[in-house]
Amino acid sequence: MSERALRGTRLVVTSYETDRGIDLAPRQAVEYACQNGHRFEMPFSVEAEIPPEWECKVCGAQALLVDGDGPEEKKGKPARTHWDMLMERRTREELEEVLAERLAVLRSGAMNIAVHPRDSRKSA
Repeated sequence: MSERALRGTRLVVTSYETDRGIDLAPRQAVEYACQNGHRFEMPFSVEAEIPPEWECKVCGAQALLVDGDGPEEKKGKPARTHWDMLMERRTREELEEVLAERLAVLRSGAMNIAVHPRDSRKSA
């Protein structure tokens, strides 16, 4: 009998619960305004941290909090160069030592450097 009662209903999509008798969390309405002149309110919990900017419901632009502080400027990290990353791994003395070793190998002729075929045609 219970199988017949549920036949044809969309249990996954439809909720049969109501909000009667339930105390909702205390809320506050916060107003935002975008650069295109749209104003709208967003409900937030009283305990929530209010974001200084929100996406406009109408046009999708960044809307700022009305009567609030603007968003904080994010500090950008300076670009790390190859030299900076190298200096994180080695000291200057170590680098000079590696350079001296590599120059000694090059000067001794122990390193067999292959010549690209195009380069050999140009020299001939």
